[in-house]
Amino acid sequence: MAVSLLSKSQRQATAIVDGNPRIGAKIAVSGGGRCNLCNECLGPERYRGDPAFLSAVFERYDQRWLLDWFTRLGVATRMEKDRQYFCVEGAESVNRLFRKTLAPATVLLDEKVLSVSGTGPFRIETSRGSYRADRVVVASGGLSYPRLGAGDIGLRIAEAYGHRIVRPAPALVGMTLQPEQFFFKGLSGVSLPVELRVAGRCFRDRLLFAHRGISGPAVLNASLWWEKGEIEIDFLPGFDRRLLRGDKKLSTLLPLPRRAARAFLAALKLPDRSARKLDTADRKRLSRLNAYHFAPAGTFGYARAEVTRGGVATDAVDPRTMESLLQPGLYFLGEVLDVTGELGGFNFQWAFSSAAVCAEALGTKR
Repeated sequence: MAVSLLSKSQRQATAIVDGNPRIGAKIAVSGGGRCNLCNECLGPERYRGDPAFLSAVFERYDQRWLLDWFTRLGVATRMEKDRQYFCVEGAESVNRLFRKTLAPATVLLDEKVLSVSGTGPFRIETSRGSYRADRVVVASGGLSYPRLGAGDIGLRIAEAYGHRIVRPAPALVGMTLQPEQFFFKGLSGVSLPVELRVAGRCFRDRLLFAHRGISGPAVLNASLWWEKGEIEIDFLPGFDRRLLRGDKKLSTLLPLPRRAARAFLAALKLPDRSARKLDTADRKRLSRLNAYHFAPAGTFGYARAEVTRGGVATDAVDPRTMESLLQPGLYFLGEVLDVTGELGGFNFQWAFSSAAVCAEALGTKR
């Protein structure tokens, strides 16, 4: 995006070095290939990062700018659930556009950057040779999706020039279980609506039981904010337990898939009997389903994470230009920075908006 927004003469003097054999590898797999570009509900509160830094960027390049840019260049979008914008023709329409708008820049594919050194000009060592450049833009993403070539080169470049790195961790990823919750694994494939609370935030969405633990949108969003300690899940959001009466069995009355209801009753050491036989102690144990506390053992890791939280600290990056405050001519964009959004197009928005700020800054220089 940054190169696409430069003038033609600037693009002629620009090279992109990409370790993958094709551009936009992560774009191609996003949203199941449908590419969730952005979200109508853009705001710093949907991100883990410095709100002032984010606001400085989004005040100039927000979702309206992004949608207008893609629409003007022939990529149609439509708003779907949770006010997310998807590409009508899928992710390939985005990469097709970028292949066109990058010209006449030099695009060096299947070439990994090994190091950046020097100050004026910079020296870029790659797996195929070396280059010199007056300015270097680091847009290398995070550590997630290693099968798509993700790595720590951006962090190593930043450290070499004195930047502080906020400890990276997988985010938007499933969570693994403690032994007490291993019964969840027997529910693999079951999905249900929940309210999940973590770090003062509440996510109302679906939870998916998986072979390794729990996943689904509610869990993925929670993983962005969870570091250690307990989370709380309401498995019966909005359900009035006073409706548990009469002769029907609990597994029938609880608004859960039958397999899940029986598994939870067994875990709570409650027999699946008629509701009228419940005593006060039974109802108290059932109330745990509205506030089920447990501490995840960890996450599914970078291989399954959609993004990486942490990265290059933003306190030494100028949000008006995305240029390093420690090394003139060095810029950082997107996920390599300590800015991570929730599900719903927020991370692509950050990538594209930060790219636009950088392109504007580069456009003012010779």
